[in-house]
This record gives sequence, C-alpha cells and structure tokens, in this order.
Amino acid sequence: MFTGIIQDVGRVVEINREAAQAHMHFVTALDMQGWQMGDSVAVNGCCLTITSFPQADCFAATLSAETLALTCFDQTAVGDAVNLEPALRVGDALGGHWVTGHIDDRAEVIAIESLGEHVQMTFQVPQRLAPYIVRKGSVALHGVSLTINTVADCTFSVNLIPHTLSHTNLGTLQQGDRVNIETDLIGRYVERMMQYRSVNEAGNV
Repeated sequence: MFTGIIQDVGRVVEINREAAQAHMHFVTALDMQGWQMGDSVAVNGCCLTITSFPQADCFAATLSAETLALTCFDQTAVGDAVNLEPALRVGDALGGHWVTGHIDDRAEVIAIESLGEHVQMTFQVPQRLAPYIVRKGSVALHGVSLTINTVADCTFSVNLIPHTLSHTNLGTLQQGDRVNIETDLIGRYVERMMQYRSVNEAGNV
C-alpha cells in the first residue's frame, strides 16, 4: 500500500526485455539500507517487487506481461525518470490517499495550461475507466496522488502545484504523453457491491 506522495525521482539504468516479461534496474537517491529483496516499491505508481540490488544505489524488478500491457513501461527507455515511493509503513503519515500500485491503464495528456505558478493538465482515459473519475475525488497519475478538478465524459483535469512540478516527473509531460493511472480504490469496491446487490435483488423478485 502507498500514499501517492513521491519520495524521489529515480532513473531507469538498465532494461532487459524478454518475450513475456522485462527486467529493469532503477537508480535512486533514497536510503535503501533497510530495504530487502521482496519489498514493494511504487515505480511510476506501479507496485514492483525488488528482486536484487545490483549496486548500492540501485534496485532491480521484474515486470510481467500483464504489467507491461497495462502500463507505460512497454515504452520505457534507459534514462527515463521515474517517480518512486517505498511501501507505506505502520505509523507513516497518509498525506495523499490509499494507492495500491495496481495500475488500471494509461491516461493521455490532451491539454496543458499555465495558471500562474500552477499548471492545469487535462487527461483522457479509456471509456471503461470513466465511471471511476469523480470531481473532487482522488486519482494517482504516475503514482502521484492528485485531486480531480473537472470531469467531462472520458476526460478530467488536475491542478499541479509548483512542488509537484519540481519533485515529480509530471512537470516534464507534454501533450500526447501517456501516464500510468490508478483510479480510487473505493469506487471499485462500491461498484462490485452494487453489482452483487442488483443480482440478489433480481433473484428475490
């Protein structure tokens, strides 16, 4: 479990692609002294399991075919910047919102507008994700916890403050770029419960 509060912007330093998976190495300035193999780290919002530590400032992870199919890692290149957040520990502050690290799909940047020191970005999501995008609700983009400002069909906008622009990789986005998106977990649970409720009510008619 994560919070969507990015702790470091690392970089991809090695990629080995295979037919049904990929092995990637990520370098970070975070203190990894207490990290262990098997620990979870959110990389651009995607929960990855540490498989090894090639260097003192580097960790490795294996990405499955499912992960590559649903995230931007299918187009990742060596040198790309990645948002990093270690797994939430008991007692840590929950500054963002509950983020699982299970990416739903990719969202595309369709507009960028400067608003003083802030930047408003508008994204388009696949039709199937539209029901989970709620005005003033939460969303994780490349692992960053953000509040949704406006919603229109399959598009939504968020406001990026100067700190977010300078301390995550969202500040480098351009129109047409894609980001990993995770919708709010609560909405998905509500939908599932409503589906079962509808089925049970129909069966009792």
